[in-house]
Amino acid sequence: MSKQLALRPDPGGSVPETAMVMAAGLGQRMRPLTATRPKPLVHVAGKPLIDHVLDRLRAAGIRRAVVNVHYLADQMEEHLARVDGLEVIVSDERGRLMETGGGLVQARHLLGDEPILVVNSDNLWVDGPVDAIRLLAGRWDEALMDALLLLVPLARAHNNGGSGDFHLGADGQITGRREPGRVAPFTYTGIQILHPRLIADCPEGPFSTNLFWDRALAAGRLYGQVHQGLWFDIGTPAAIGRTEAMLLDG
Repeated sequence: MSKQLALRPDPGGSVPETAMVMAAGLGQRMRPLTATRPKPLVHVAGKPLIDHVLDRLRAAGIRRAVVNVHYLADQMEEHLARVDGLEVIVSDERGRLMETGGGLVQARHLLGDEPILVVNSDNLWVDGPVDAIRLLAGRWDEALMDALLLLVPLARAHNNGGSGDFHLGADGQITGRREPGRVAPFTYTGIQILHPRLIADCPEGPFSTNLFWDRALAAGRLYGQVHQGLWFDIGTPAAIGRTEAMLLDG
């Protein structure tokens, strides 16, 4: 696919077979709800956060989900053992919380060599006209991209409270990151397609996925796709009520 055609999602684009679900965080901002349960098991709109994510994976045709666990890991494993319609594999970080980049490194042997979907478990989204995961898959072009991030306009980044993350060119290429003290027009949703070739030459121990994005950005291989539906950052107890109210209001 040429760079010009990359603007147009391919409805026949192949959805990754494997997803990595980031579910190992401590959930400190979600206290007191996370005092006795991990953040992915906090209920929003009638079910645990992680079940919203797994339902989206299943609906899009993802076959395998690698889920990292750390805080109250036994509860997470017990819950994941009951998941149907999806092969779930646990990446155990009980010994050390590895953050997002380190978590991908630790799970690398479980992910295969084809592009993977990476999803944070602390966000909730509603699809627009097209399933968001299928939209990403249709936009993915391995010849041009090492990572493709689902972005949402800053004005529609519900509950986020940030100043945006990225600048996006007309061709979908991410042209830069937010500078300190300034605002960027697009916020990262916690959903991306990433090629495992980026998970190489990594530092030991915990580190952020920012390392991979910076490499892809420097090489001109970091792209974004704008989400067409609703997106909610579920980071605090207050965000739960606001999200549920918006969902009920349509």
